[in-house]
Amino acid sequence: MATGSINVSVENIFPLIKKFLYSDHEIFLRELISNATDATLKLKHLTSIGEVKVEYGNPLIEIKVDKDKKQLHIIDQGIGMTAEEVEKYINQVAFSGAEEFLEKYKDSAKDSGIIGHFGLGFYSAFMVADKVEIITKSYKGEPAAHWICDGSPTYSIEEHDKTERGTEIILHIGEDDTEFLEDGRISELLVKYNKFMPVSIKFGTKTETLPKPEDAKEEDPAPTQEVDNIINNPNPAWTKQPADLKDEDYKGFYRELYPMQFEEPLFNIHLNVDYPFNLTGILYFPKLGQDMNMQKDKIQLYQNQVFVTDNVEGIVPEFLTMLRGVIDSPDIPLNVSRSYLQADGNVKKISSYITRKVADKLNSMFKNNREDLEQKWNDIKIVIEYGMLSEEKFFEKADKFALYPTVDGSFFTFEELQEKIKDSQTDKDGKLVLLYASNKDEQHSYISAAKDKGYEVLLLDSPIVSHLIQKLETSKENISFARVDGDHIDNLIKKDEETISKLSDEEKETLKTDLEKVVPKETYTVQLEAMDSNASPFMITQPEFMRRMKEMQQTGGGGMNMFGNMPEMYNLIINTNHELIGQIAATKTDKKKERLIKQSLDLARLSQNLLKGEELTDFIKRSYDMIK
Repeated sequence: MATGSINVSVENIFPLIKKFLYSDHEIFLRELISNATDATLKLKHLTSIGEVKVEYGNPLIEIKVDKDKKQLHIIDQGIGMTAEEVEKYINQVAFSGAEEFLEKYKDSAKDSGIIGHFGLGFYSAFMVADKVEIITKSYKGEPAAHWICDGSPTYSIEEHDKTERGTEIILHIGEDDTEFLEDGRISELLVKYNKFMPVSIKFGTKTETLPKPEDAKEEDPAPTQEVDNIINNPNPAWTKQPADLKDEDYKGFYRELYPMQFEEPLFNIHLNVDYPFNLTGILYFPKLGQDMNMQKDKIQLYQNQVFVTDNVEGIVPEFLTMLRGVIDSPDIPLNVSRSYLQADGNVKKISSYITRKVADKLNSMFKNNREDLEQKWNDIKIVIEYGMLSEEKFFEKADKFALYPTVDGSFFTFEELQEKIKDSQTDKDGKLVLLYASNKDEQHSYISAAKDKGYEVLLLDSPIVSHLIQKLETSKENISFARVDGDHIDNLIKKDEETISKLSDEEKETLKTDLEKVVPKETYTVQLEAMDSNASPFMITQPEFMRRMKEMQQTGGGGMNMFGNMPEMYNLIINTNHELIGQIAATKTDKKKERLIKQSLDLARLSQNLLKGEELTDFIKRSYDMIK
């Protein structure tokens, strides 16, 4: 038996490992299984290039829990180590030796799948174990070696009678970490980190039902057998070529990723690039609706099929973090202490590649099956609008496929829309005014007034629409957006012709004074306008600028806090050419005049959903009294 000191530069590395190496102790299992996977894939590679003449077979990695002895075993059937290699890779803290292997076989090992990034992998075992043993036998046929270390810088190494090739690591779990002796906890970690590892992982056995023999009676129970419980899928969809996958394969993989998700994804994008960086993956567009927050942390990041994190901000552009799926890249640097991503050149290239792929997919859907894209638009538009706001390159590409729906259910690109409305919706100053509604039902009367004029009204109802409108107004020339209830329609698109008022200036002045006695001035600004006699007598609008600033502030940014704290202010537009207004102006008694104004104002408020509570109850009672 030999003993020695681990070659480390601090007096005792183990307290540091226990405390600081990883924020999350559970990561140890991922690290040890990653090393076991590397050992297995190294053997596969060496046999495939003919350097090693052994039978590779169909090796497993096995995880075993011995609760009585407080031991956790990780067993592989990989390349194994000689005593000399244990000295080199374990005692000199050179760890898995994967990088050295990749360097040695760099031409042929490029696609071997060896993980090789989890440098401090083995020593993470000391986060949960008081003592660690390694029993290992190399493919070279030398005697097996048995290494033991109790968490101090000293170790012992001796021969062992192990006869099968491979490595077994035995963790003697410490008092503080007995959770890792529970089958349920280990199972949970295996599913979390190792669900798609490239080597089959066995954890216990399970009972499988067999078909009944032909001569069996109906009441006879079906025969069963115990089989290995393999917890992973070593060949997930993203590792295959898109040409080899059908639509059903993509949907099946989505169900594998999100077993609790019952809605099918709308479509997917298969990522596959090997220059100037390596990246594979599948992104899915789920039905998103209007909620911007519910989808975060749904994309999973893998490194050579090892789960790393589901916080992919920084790698995936912010607007795409609402999607689901998998990204796998060996070129993303890992910070060992936190296992999160650091912004470097590769990551930035990956981010812009993903953005381009998403834009290309949407563009091809628009070109090849526009009707399908239109049907899906309301379920995906929030991602696209967010992308147009936050990524300049995406904004430029989106000009080809971004759709603008109308209240009638038609869809236009911006160019098509401009062409359709330029003759009718250009105002007297030569500016193109795009009318939009945010709620078809609440703004119905305003939409009708616009359509009576032959105008097109868009339906823009996402929570970030005010930000998007602002972006479009500053990016496109000579256009403005106006919400259809922002003013009377003739004021939203001002033309040269002017309507003559039926009331004289003196009558208007008197009427305005009478109105202001009844209308609460802290909420409404009274405006007298000469309009078409068929237009509403009383109309409530909200100034576009003020409303837009408040909306932008509610969804972050755009305007200082002052807008959010301001009371709601409205314009009350009085149509001086309507018959009712003529009647109010001509009414002699103050009491009757006040009653007519109040009833008309309440009708206008009712149409805008501004009449509530006690005031609504009074209005209904008063209206019944008037009928009587």
